[in-house]
Amino acid sequence: MNKVPESIRKELAALAAKPESEIDFSDIPATTGHDWQGAERGKFYRPVKQQLTVRIDADVLEWLKSQGKGYQSRLNDILRSAMIKNAKHR
Repeated sequence: MNKVPESIRKELAALAAKPESEIDFSDIPATTGHDWQGAERGKFYRPVKQQLTVRIDADVLEWLKSQGKGYQSRLNDILRSAMIKNAKHR
């Protein structure tokens, strides 16, 4: 496993701690709504998966499985949609 050198780790920590008001955005053009048309959230995002044990009502599990292979991915997609919807309403 590649270890990040301490000097880079410190530089990244310093940048992460810097307030946005101190960041020079002059060489980056502002984006508009038009720039984001057709954008898809999470298209290239590959979150880290975590294995866990959950208890799901038997009828819900049966419904997920009745739609074919990939019931765990479907369950994850349903939960992610709910998470995003909840985040928008806050």
